[in-house]
Amino acid sequence: MGWHDDTDNAGSVEHNPFEQGPAEGVICIPWQQLSQDALDGIIEEFVSREGTDYGDYDYSFDDKKDQIRAQIRSGKVQVVFDPVGETCQLVLSDQLPSGL
Repeated sequence: MGWHDDTDNAGSVEHNPFEQGPAEGVICIPWQQLSQDALDGIIEEFVSREGTDYGDYDYSFDDKKDQIRAQIRSGKVQVVFDPVGETCQLVLSDQLPSGL
């Protein structure tokens, strides 16, 4: 599914929703502006996807969530919202199109 973060970080974000070009109106949402429940829901949906790459290690669901949450808090991963598709995605900050 698209690109892969080549770092050795477990639980890395791997799907780039901008492969086909950014959808019109897509915006970055500062994670601090989301409720804890909303952020948890986005993280849980991401972690539960098939194909999320954690390397050769087995991590618990909660460990995976914690790893993704840490990447969001560090700024390595951004939350983006597509108002057309009414979906949120997690995207590596360095993979965001300019202007977002």
